[in-house]
Amino acid sequence: MSKSQRSALIIAITGLMSLLLFAIVGLSQTPSPGIQLTTSPPVGQFYPFEAEATKPQSPTLLTLTARNPAGELLTNSLFKVQIFTPPNTPFFSTDFPVVEGTKLLELKAIAPEGKVQFQQMLPIRGKYKLLVNVTPIAANQFSLIEQTLTLDVPENPVKYRNYAILLVVLLAVGIGGGWIMGKQSLPQRGEIAPVRVRLLLSGAVVVAIASLVVVNVSAEVSKSHDHSHTMPEKAAFANNSQLQVQISGDKYATVGELANLQVSAIDSKTNQPLTDVTFKLKTTDLENNWVAFAYEGIPDATGKLKWQQQFFDGAPHKLEVEVIPTSVNSQFKPVVATEEIEVAAVATPLLTRLISLGYLIGTVIIGLAIGLTSRRRILV
Repeated sequence: MSKSQRSALIIAITGLMSLLLFAIVGLSQTPSPGIQLTTSPPVGQFYPFEAEATKPQSPTLLTLTARNPAGELLTNSLFKVQIFTPPNTPFFSTDFPVVEGTKLLELKAIAPEGKVQFQQMLPIRGKYKLLVNVTPIAANQFSLIEQTLTLDVPENPVKYRNYAILLVVLLAVGIGGGWIMGKQSLPQRGEIAPVRVRLLLSGAVVVAIASLVVVNVSAEVSKSHDHSHTMPEKAAFANNSQLQVQISGDKYATVGELANLQVSAIDSKTNQPLTDVTFKLKTTDLENNWVAFAYEGIPDATGKLKWQQQFFDGAPHKLEVEVIPTSVNSQFKPVVATEEIEVAAVATPLLTRLISLGYLIGTVIIGLAIGLTSRRRILV
């Protein structure tokens, strides 16, 4: 091969590689069809809700966008969003075991621009599942899109650190106790501890377990009693001379279950529902003043906006609704309506509490065994 031919071959290969690189970059920048989920802050930079947090906590902003195969946003679409919490983990429970494996939110949102945004406080660690389907508001505009998305929420490293410190302290207490008790008398051959020590430990464990069982059975009975009451509906009004806001739905909510909520705006003069308005929704915890859910959307053709929401922490919440006219020529002024929602707490499952107690007692027993064994080896 001549020098000129080698040069031509090198130039051709370089050109093909450049074209391939440009194609890869172009594909990576072209939006893929279907439904995409983005979060703010990005995944990995936010943690689950912390009940005793010393710093203010903010909900995560979730953005869902729907695109056609050409990468264009599917305008004038209707989103149905369902969020399910991570599945039950009895051996490594979260801070809210009752919430595990339940539905956190169900929202139907009209998306004129093919995008839906809302803020949601995520209560526990793990992989959340989002079932999303998008349908056209106008017939035959596009085909139904259904997609299952996942969202991984890592645990706060501080909790792992605190739990490790607790286990180390319990282990040290057990070792110290075993060392002291092992000094009292020597065990017989083949025994890990003297008879009196073993009886003392057995009695302490039995008393601890019995006390926990009594407390938890009482909690379960109380929980069953609370569930025997039906949840009535509420209807609250706020109005000015032109606009009336109505909040309706469940007056009482229960942890682990969805509460049905609905808002609507009515023209005070004609008594007809209004559709050219925007609803700004926000539910706030009344004990610590953190936002559980927030959404800004428009009503359906009947002038209503409906959603289902779970209140996971058992504290009363305030639902705040601001109605803002969207028409430039509208004579209506914004109206704000609020309503309080009472939330019934649910006791942690008995099995989960027994497992947690077992970890703590087991750590102390291991420490006692280490202390007694070490003392015996010195004395023998």
